Amino acid sequence: MDLSELKPAEGSTKKRKRVGRGHGSGHGGTSGRGMNGQASRAGGTKGPGFEGGQTPLAMRLPKLPGFRNVNRKEYVPVNVGRLDEKYAAGETVNGETLVEKGIIKHADALVKVLGDGDITKALTVQVEKVSASAKAKIEAAGGKVE
Repeated sequence: MDLSELKPAEGSTKKRKRVGRGHGSGHGGTSGRGMNGQASRAGGTKGPGFEGGQTPLAMRLPKLPGFRNVNRKEYVPVNVGRLDEKYAAGETVNGETLVEKGIIKHADALVKVLGDGDITKALTVQVEKVSASAKAKIEAAGGKVE
């Protein structure tokens, strides 16, 4: 066997259809496109997704999933256990002190104190929201929520 003797298996290759090369070829004249109509013209087929003039499915569906509330307020969660680590007894917890201690990044961020962890120090908490469990823990430690 030699490389020059290699050829494809019987029936695995076909000759290319040469359209528009005369009537004798069997593909002359209209070149296999039939007589008249949209499909016989150059560029005459509608694209994928065309539904006969009906609004296509891709246009009927909403662009973004779900509902996005433009008035939504995002709160930065801070746990009471974190406050107990960073603050000394008698200190005030607000946006400025939270930024100084490195707990949040921006002083004007909306903060919600959550009740995960334990608190042993009496702190004065002045933030936008406090969960019921966090409030109970802060007040049990002798602190107050304003």
